[in-house]
Amino acid sequence: MMPIDQRRRIGCSVQWLATIVRHVTSEVRFAVDRMLGRLATWLRLIGEDASWGAHLSGQALLRHASTQRRIVLTRDRHLLRCQSGPRVVLITSDHVREQLRQVVELFALDPFAHIFSRCVRCNQPVETIAKTDVRDLVPSYVFATQARFARCPQCRRIYWPATHHDHVHRELEVLTARRAPA
Repeated sequence: MMPIDQRRRIGCSVQWLATIVRHVTSEVRFAVDRMLGRLATWLRLIGEDASWGAHLSGQALLRHASTQRRIVLTRDRHLLRCQSGPRVVLITSDHVREQLRQVVELFALDPFAHIFSRCVRCNQPVETIAKTDVRDLVPSYVFATQARFARCPQCRRIYWPATHHDHVHRELEVLTARRAPA
């Protein structure tokens, strides 16, 4: 049997290697089963590419993931039986916090690295937009109290830091048991 010290080093090495491999290879992309909509939203909040929609379930989900080279996230055990096709990860919990924790740990994701960089509605990367360009697009109070804005190039939704940013940071701090960068 291997000494505990050596097992710990191997475990750390595997996690370190997974992190390095993720940064060297292309980014991880997910196809999220329609029953995991809240997980898809949280993955988008942390900047992960997560396609999701009411049409993505069963064989349609597998075809979508295969054509777009995505990893399937599902609670459907039947999808595990498929021998060929995309990688399928069974999400084991019914609770979104545990679901997100499972994905973050399994893929060695840093939930703070690209936080708030994707549109939660349509999954596109958001783009910075000048404050002067949103004057007529946001409520006057928001325009007067906020300095930074971003816009989704697809659905045109406008984003700004508000109290939900603090809420998301607190949730992720609990999830990862670490402090967010300042």
